[in-house]
Amino acid sequence: MEAPSCPALLAACLALQLATAWGDGCSSFGNLFTEIAENSTHGSLVAQLPAAGDTGSAGLQLCLAGADAIWFYLDGRSVRLNVSAERALDREELESPVLMVALTCAEDGFSPVEYRIIVQVLNENDNRPHFQGATVLTHNISELAAVHSVVFSTQAEDADGDTLMYVIDTASPDARFFRIDLPNSGKVVLARALDFESRQQLEVVVTAVEMNTKERFNASAHIRVNVLDGDDQYPQFLPCTPRTHHGLTICTSPVYTANVTEGQLQGGPLSFSPGSVYAEDGDRGLRAAITYSLLAGQESGRFHIDNMTGAITLLQAVESSRSTPAISLSIMASQVNDANKYAVTQAVVRVLAANRHPPRFAHPMYQAFVPAGAREAALLLTFGGHVLALRAHDPDFPEGVNPQVQYSLRPSTNHSQLFQVMPNGLLVARTDRLRPDQTYRLQVLARDEESGETANTTVELEVLWPGQAGTEWGGLPVPPWGSPPAPLPCDPPKGPPCPFAL
Repeated sequence: MEAPSCPALLAACLALQLATAWGDGCSSFGNLFTEIAENSTHGSLVAQLPAAGDTGSAGLQLCLAGADAIWFYLDGRSVRLNVSAERALDREELESPVLMVALTCAEDGFSPVEYRIIVQVLNENDNRPHFQGATVLTHNISELAAVHSVVFSTQAEDADGDTLMYVIDTASPDARFFRIDLPNSGKVVLARALDFESRQQLEVVVTAVEMNTKERFNASAHIRVNVLDGDDQYPQFLPCTPRTHHGLTICTSPVYTANVTEGQLQGGPLSFSPGSVYAEDGDRGLRAAITYSLLAGQESGRFHIDNMTGAITLLQAVESSRSTPAISLSIMASQVNDANKYAVTQAVVRVLAANRHPPRFAHPMYQAFVPAGAREAALLLTFGGHVLALRAHDPDFPEGVNPQVQYSLRPSTNHSQLFQVMPNGLLVARTDRLRPDQTYRLQVLARDEESGETANTTVELEVLWPGQAGTEWGGLPVPPWGSPPAPLPCDPPKGPPCPFAL
């Protein structure tokens, strides 16, 4: 119920007329100490005033006054709570959890007497803990942060002042990287080492839980950890080959190769394979500048390396490929800001003989035969009864024999299942798969592996019946299919030239 207004003398008070014994009405009151729970409803009993003595005709007037009097009203001898939907009794919103009002008692013919009513507002667990800020909190941690060190702190607030305990949610994706040693502190400790090169971002959930309440309210913070790159990697030559060793990924440097021609200087940097000499900082988040140098060696003085780009130039020509077939260089790449962080790799410069002539076959076409039969393989023969030995002549070499020439059948002939050309130029046929009276045209390619120059010729092959002319083998060895033949007595690379080679 709402209390009526007090007279102007006792503003903000509620009046009550009580019948009392003459002159004895106010003496029965005294100071009151009581308590009430926050969020109590309107009209809840706060305190019960004592009875005002014997019944009499004199009038007794009671009023509530003071800054906190708005929270209460008088209902007969009861002091009740005055709240509304818009103004609830919320302990956390009060300036003080203790409310104090003055109870003034006025009796006809006597001076007013003032008493105090002190009300303690009791706390209820009506607030959940919460983390300040965004729903996802972000922290940056260097990959060089020490294991077992505190890397960040997280704090939740509880308006009820409840004690909070912090725990790592073990179901979060990267919970294994963190732990909390002191549950009440909110300090998160790094449990295992970070590695920017393998993970740049981690996610973990920290939960704050009320310790001493029956509700055990809790709140969770989703934390995104950005792993910052630290200077812990050395330069790496590219392209590198990743290899795993005891759980670690190691970048294996390439060996660069290039070709130069004897007696010649190139008009610019050498062209290396599998790519230009290049290294970069293994800390890809830092990208420290790299400087290049050649380590001292027997032939390193012939070359110059650009310390910024890694380009290598030949300064002094190599006189002979026979005396110096290859030169090995040691290349060092180091960080400009830290010379102690470096990597070393090898570059091999092959010295080629001067190439003035391409290889070539003596004839654009050769004729040969092979007998069909039960034998697995047989060498192709000329109609003169000799083994067909193809040789590409290269005038750049003594006796015209270039050891770098490789022989192969052109794939377009589509006879690789029936015929095979050997490194020494001999042709082998799968005679058990051939039929008499068949003819084949085989395209043979000779390639200089150093210069890339090629020569072509055609072999026109006729399959004969067993027993036809020219089927004697003369004791020449026939290798098993797919294996290189044994050296022939007249094989030019191994001995005297064959008088029957075309």
